[in-house]
Amino acid sequence: MIIADRMKKNPATATPDMSISDASAKMKAEKVHRLPVLDDDRRLVGVISEKDILLAAPSPASTLSTYEINYLLSKLKVKNIMSRNPVTITRETTIEEAVRLMVENDLSCLPVMEKGYLCGIVSKSDLFKILLEMLGAKHEGIRVEALVEDKVGVVAGLSEKFTSSGINIISFGTIDGPDPEHKVLTFKLEHATEKQVRAILEPVSVSLDIRSV
Repeated sequence: MIIADRMKKNPATATPDMSISDASAKMKAEKVHRLPVLDDDRRLVGVISEKDILLAAPSPASTLSTYEINYLLSKLKVKNIMSRNPVTITRETTIEEAVRLMVENDLSCLPVMEKGYLCGIVSKSDLFKILLEMLGAKHEGIRVEALVEDKVGVVAGLSEKFTSSGINIISFGTIDGPDPEHKVLTFKLEHATEKQVRAILEPVSVSLDIRSV
């Protein structure tokens, strides 16, 4: 899956000279938590987030009145507090690469660029939604987590047994086990009973967790 399939197209944006109060109002109106910042040539120059605005605002313990606080925020510009030189991706970037970039750079969003211009944006919440789909969270069934030996043929053999038993695999994934010799397999299954699943997995599993969800 690539970002073009899941990005938000034509996102709301800010300009460098927009006031912080106007940027905040735009975020609320658009129901977003961040805005890419474009210059007069529509080139991406930064990103501003609700967190940036919160950090720039006077402390709640301030003796300033609400009017004074709003006045100060109206004078402060987006360019004064935005994050510059943001990490970007392209429409062809894979979901896995987008997640890696977010994690490694502690980012909440990634602007999507095409031929030097902004064409979309993807956020952490977008990627969480994809993760839920990949895990089959919207489907009822049996969730299985099995620690197995990391060797060729284990997954293929289990898949064949599930199929021959009339069990449908809604989702499947692998993560690293506690050591290099093992992997953790996760399944979301339907048309299966716990007894069936245990009979198939127990012979090849070091440990097994089965839950109806």
